[in-house]
Amino acid sequence: SQGPAVPDSLLLLAGTRIIYDHKFLLECKNSPVARTPPCCLPQIPGVTSLAQSSLVKLEELKERNESEEATPGEQPRRTAP
Repeated sequence: SQGPAVPDSLLLLAGTRIIYDHKFLLECKNSPVARTPPCCLPQIPGVTSLAQSSLVKLEELKERNESEEATPGEQPRRTAP
């Protein structure tokens, strides 16, 4: 009898199925290799890198935080989202 159908992408050339346990996958998530993008990865805004609009928003937030730190006596104003 045969087991459930397995996509070809999960089979090695010899037909061996690779099964990873949950603990191993969680350990891989925290690996430095997993946090480093491949060297030849193309820069696609919004996919492999932040979208340009996101970069502008991050820069604005950084400037706002720096200006609030420069005036320590004032209470920061909260704006509605």
